[in-house]
Amino acid sequence: QVQLVESGGGLVQAGGSLRLSCAASGRTFLLYRMAWFRQAPGKEREFVGGLVWSGGSPYYDHSLKGRFTISRDNAKNTMYLQMNSLKPEDTAVYYCAAAPTSGGEYDFWGQGAQVTVSS
Repeated sequence: QVQLVESGGGLVQAGGSLRLSCAASGRTFLLYRMAWFRQAPGKEREFVGGLVWSGGSPYYDHSLKGRFTISRDNAKNTMYLQMNSLKPEDTAVYYCAAAPTSGGEYDFWGQGAQVTVSS
């Protein structure tokens, strides 16, 4: 199993920035893809962006590219989500997820980090 723990959430004013971290532990050799998702109140969970753990460029939901940046530190088994120019509609619980294969479902999920953007 892989354990994922998010941190870095909080309350920020519109236009501000936050950086979320997702630390992986356990059987980290299972990591192939990692991703960020978010779920706003009353809405379905949506994909934010992701990456292949071994290398390559991150990929994003087209509506968020430019404001959100995903990065990794393989030595620390940690993925980051830098969020800039935050808007009230970015308010959500942000989850990191991991999958051991190139396709299919994400098998491992963190507990989520609340991000609240005030207007």
